Amino acid sequence: MKTWISAQRLIQRFEEWAPKSLAFENDRVGLLIGTLSKKVKRVMVALDVLENVADEAAERQVDLIIAHHPVIFHPLKKVLADEGQGKIVTKCVKHDVAVYAAHTNLDIAEGGVNDMLAERLSLNDPEILKPTGHEPLYKIAVYVPDSHIDKIREVIGEAGAGAIGRYSHCTFTSGGEGAFLPEAGATPYLGKIGKLETVSEGKIETIVPGSLLRSVVSRMLKAHPYEEVAYDIYPLKNEGKTIGLGRIGTLKEPIAFGEYCREVKRRLGLDGLRAIGPLNEKVRTVAVSGGDGNSLIPYAKFRGADVLITGDIYYHTAHDALLAGLKVIDAGHHIESIMKKGVQHYLQKVIQEEGCDTEVVVSESVTNPFQFI
Repeated sequence: MKTWISAQRLIQRFEEWAPKSLAFENDRVGLLIGTLSKKVKRVMVALDVLENVADEAAERQVDLIIAHHPVIFHPLKKVLADEGQGKIVTKCVKHDVAVYAAHTNLDIAEGGVNDMLAERLSLNDPEILKPTGHEPLYKIAVYVPDSHIDKIREVIGEAGAGAIGRYSHCTFTSGGEGAFLPEAGATPYLGKIGKLETVSEGKIETIVPGSLLRSVVSRMLKAHPYEEVAYDIYPLKNEGKTIGLGRIGTLKEPIAFGEYCREVKRRLGLDGLRAIGPLNEKVRTVAVSGGDGNSLIPYAKFRGADVLITGDIYYHTAHDALLAGLKVIDAGHHIESIMKKGVQHYLQKVIQEEGCDTEVVVSESVTNPFQFI
């Protein structure tokens, strides 16, 4: 008998990777259409949700779309079934297709859109181009009977707790004696109703990034033998991993800018691109950002980039880049379609870990509005 993952659980696992807290203020991320209170037999990954994507989802009997670009970005004053975005919303509601958007949070997330682009372009030792903050950290302390200390340490470590630099599964355990009195209606793992029980316990302490806190606690509770688990969570002032926009790295060898433009076209599967700067000059240090890269010009220059590859550059910003001596490749916003295969791979891994039969497909609809003639 086949089993299907719940939409809520699937999104919970997705947000372990790209939590909404990473998104820019006022970005429209999260559930935009429909409900997550249902099972998902088929989930579809899309860059955009246009009318043709909604039609495809209905035809393929998709329960949930996970998209990069929000289908509703500016508030809608009306929803008409035969006009504008109303056509998209109406079709999704009619066919019970929920739509979830992961936008700037997926750009910023480790392993997200910008890391996918850096990997596709074979950038060596990529780093964050523009830091925007640090992931919050928490300490969790849980009290465990001695018989289950090793198991709980393993479970929370596998869930991502205790990662410090290049070390994982970092914990500290101190011993003591726990006491409790099971009252009427309890089903204690140890002891008897109405009798005070004492037991040798260990207090396991570890550090957890904010994006994994809910998952770590959930897995710990499932593995813990007690009916009621005693645990504490403390916010920390320690700074977690640096997060931010864009990536910057180096090529294996310097290459003429014009030749590198052709290489970028090939690697990203482009019909064309716009190049800004002398084609004969050599480039080696490369910055990349999938979306609007206009604000990243000064950061790319400051970090020593020879060229910035991005999805959108304005006319006058191109002049500013030339004056700064920075070359730019405007590869088109559609380069972010690289996220479709990346998200599909992540979701398939989640489905396998959850032991479900949910299918993960990639949208085949064309949503790039530009054509090269």
